[in-house]
Amino acid sequence: MKLEEPVTGGPCWTELGTSDPEAAKRFYTELFGWRPETDPRQEAGGYSVAHLGDAAVAALTPLYQESQPVAWNVSFAVNDADVAVRAVRAAGGAVVLEPRDVFDIGRFAVAFDPGGAAFQLWQARSFPGAGLFNAPGTLGWVELLTRVPERAKAFYTTVFGWSVTAAGQYTQWGIDGADFGGMITMDDKFPHEVPSHWLPYFAVEDVEDTARIATEASGTVLMEPTSVPDGRRIAVLRDAQGAMFGVYAAGAEG
Repeated sequence: MKLEEPVTGGPCWTELGTSDPEAAKRFYTELFGWRPETDPRQEAGGYSVAHLGDAAVAALTPLYQESQPVAWNVSFAVNDADVAVRAVRAAGGAVVLEPRDVFDIGRFAVAFDPGGAAFQLWQARSFPGAGLFNAPGTLGWVELLTRVPERAKAFYTTVFGWSVTAAGQYTQWGIDGADFGGMITMDDKFPHEVPSHWLPYFAVEDVEDTARIATEASGTVLMEPTSVPDGRRIAVLRDAQGAMFGVYAAGAEG
């Protein structure tokens, strides 16, 4: 993506909610070289931040509710979480977790867009979000898979002020034209039970090698490595607990 740091309206963080945090730590450490550090405070609920070097790049958490699916979640930066949830509701979305303070580092909320895709809102205080984008092992793209693309365009442009461009059949999201993600329409090829969702993509040195490592670590390749029209090499993987994510060849941001 063309963003190099968190900016208002753009993706700033991604975190995995998983049924087996320790297994997930081992899997992603092997895959991306992460160094997870678990917050020792009881009130942190086992929240672990993954680092590359000195940079925080993602988080891994236990499931906090019985209804919470195993999944990667994407957070978008906002100036005021309370104002943002009002905008979400006004644009036809739903708020499932009202804004709440996270220690002294920020303010957080969870919402659904009109198509049912979950996303998170992050109002930064001492923690702005990921310290590194687009490098191997870090977040480099976010993709919305939805069955209601026109409603999604209207919703996200209203709530976040995103720019929208079309690259062939592919819609791209941006902040003032700096693209950071895209949108795919879920057609009949997608099983009915798969809900609309946001999919994070992580940059890697070699897509084929990453897919192989994921498989050897009990993961699954959902979409074999392939080259998309702009030349990027991508794949979609699933970890052993069922969380889906994408990878792409670093240095080929859209």
